[in-house]
Amino acid sequence: MTSAQIVPASSKISEEIQKLEPSALITLFELKLTLDINGVNQTYYYHAGTNELKSNIVFNGITYVAAPVEVKGFDKTTKGTLPRPTFTVANADNAITNLMLLYNPLNAELKRIQTHKKFLDAVNFSSGTNATADPTAIAQTDDIWYIDRVAAETPQSVSFELTGKINMQNLRLPKRQIVEHCPWLYKGTQCGYNGSKCFDVNDVELTGANKQDLDKCGHKYSSCLVRFSGKNDLVPFGGFLNARLQM
Repeated sequence: MTSAQIVPASSKISEEIQKLEPSALITLFELKLTLDINGVNQTYYYHAGTNELKSNIVFNGITYVAAPVEVKGFDKTTKGTLPRPTFTVANADNAITNLMLLYNPLNAELKRIQTHKKFLDAVNFSSGTNATADPTAIAQTDDIWYIDRVAAETPQSVSFELTGKINMQNLRLPKRQIVEHCPWLYKGTQCGYNGSKCFDVNDVELTGANKQDLDKCGHKYSSCLVRFSGKNDLVPFGGFLNARLQM
């Protein structure tokens, strides 16, 4: 093969898999929340620390944090039913629970990226070099899933059940979900708050010249109460109280 010949990324993955001793398989995850659907524009990057890789991984210039993440059920079948994988994340210090209190995780996009260690960025290696680094060497570029429901929530972990892209084709957005937090955009049309008082995410009133810059809604029922003080029967809270109450 001459230097002018270019091997497609998919071919590189196939060649690596067929080797007697292939480079370690790396699975990365990108969890993407968007403002219109989830209430915030934020992407989280994880890898599960498989193949004894316990530190953060850099691929295509992006750092994927080593986190206690577990995935099951991605295997495809020929029985006519689509897989319903689960994506479980550690809930240390109630970090994921608090995230769900602020933002709606449902319909968030989860992208799975599978590559091999030999294709990772040079910064991952002690020598600082890697001649085989290739950010395009991905097994499947459209391996995309969406959070369909919260399957389980404990102080230790939160499990999300995923659905494939095909099940999202007829989904109309925005879609109301039975969740305890408020999905409305703060100071947007549904929220309607236009008062002069400002509060932080914990509903503590702010003072000072820069209070408007720090003004952020906690998306809780209490957040509505402090902002619409004296109008408790008319607060435009968009969530459902006790939605996750265990019966």
